[in-house]
Amino acid sequence: MKDLFKELDCELNSLVIFRGILKNSTVAALAELFESGGDTALQVKRYSAFVSELYKHSENLSRYMLKMVLDDENAYIVSRAQGRPVGELIESCVKNELEVIQKISRITSAQITGEINYSGFLPDWKTEEINFSAEYAARIANIGSEGYGIYSTNHVFMLSGREIIPVRHPDPIRLSDLYDYDRERQAVIDNTLALLSGKPAQNTLLYGDAGTGKSSTVKAIVNEYYDRGLRLIEVTKEQLRDLPFVIDKISKNPLKFIIFIDDLSFAADDNCFGALKATLEGTVSAKSDNIAIYATSNRRHLVKESFSDRSGDDIHRNDTIQELISLSSRFGLSVNFSKPDKKSYLNIVSALAKKHGIYMDGQQLSIEAEAFALAGKGRSARTAKQFVNQLINELPEGEK
Repeated sequence: MKDLFKELDCELNSLVIFRGILKNSTVAALAELFESGGDTALQVKRYSAFVSELYKHSENLSRYMLKMVLDDENAYIVSRAQGRPVGELIESCVKNELEVIQKISRITSAQITGEINYSGFLPDWKTEEINFSAEYAARIANIGSEGYGIYSTNHVFMLSGREIIPVRHPDPIRLSDLYDYDRERQAVIDNTLALLSGKPAQNTLLYGDAGTGKSSTVKAIVNEYYDRGLRLIEVTKEQLRDLPFVIDKISKNPLKFIIFIDDLSFAADDNCFGALKATLEGTVSAKSDNIAIYATSNRRHLVKESFSDRSGDDIHRNDTIQELISLSSRFGLSVNFSKPDKKSYLNIVSALAKKHGIYMDGQQLSIEAEAFALAGKGRSARTAKQFVNQLINELPEGEK
């Protein structure tokens, strides 16, 4: 077994294209197991450490190693995704490394424990026959919808400094969870489908009253179409200066991206104003056809304007005012989500109540829903959801 350990250790450390998987904690633990030599105590320790790492993710070594290979961001898959030529030496390297990783993925727990001089219990793992080369070829063929690296395992992201990082637990809302505003929502859906189809998509402003479902619409659309290659990167107003960096980072990615700015508004002297304006006007880096900017705001013109702005001492204050309020016109598509009237509000309440199995006399439901709105922040989709949540909480324990 010592010779087998040495052989597997050499093969694992010979990786070039897929060398990134050596940084994975499970693979690193496996490598340490292969380096344990003939020391029984050390073998048991490292065997158990490896299985502990594997069990955090899977009990199937073959499946887990395949996932690592498919999710690995390396020079080869980036080149293939961007349509750049790949030399025959690199192609040969990829072919051989896939065979090496496939071989290691099929090492059974029985093969290892059978040669360790220890009679106590050691846990097992599963393996199976998987053609890594065929699976990797399929991933390359579907790269436009499945992606690579962090974009293959996540669909919602945020900025941390200048690093694009996954949101591990994004809002799971779906389009089927949203009610009313069908016309408004369809306009955003149609624009998103144009983006996914490679057609010109508009930068989009969703504006209107608070609680009407603007942000929920964007999140639900991404959840609905992520399997067609749609991803979302949320940036804050303070991060708008980093938009050129973000756009440059993803412009050659085969996936489609929504850059999402939620609850956007500016003060008249806001330094972030110019960054967004420049991006919307179309800098060289902002013209990628796989990106659209979606923003939500409670303000039609995005800028908090006061009377003092109109009576200031700026010689060209009319030009200044026009520049401030014209930012919204730089979005190709603007969709207004206005506060619902009483009928629309009650329709949303009724639909949500039905969905959650709340069966109440229609008239009584309407009276209580209207009273809830009047006692709170008025009618909105958010208010309707809050009211129905209250009804759910008031149900007897066995009926929830």
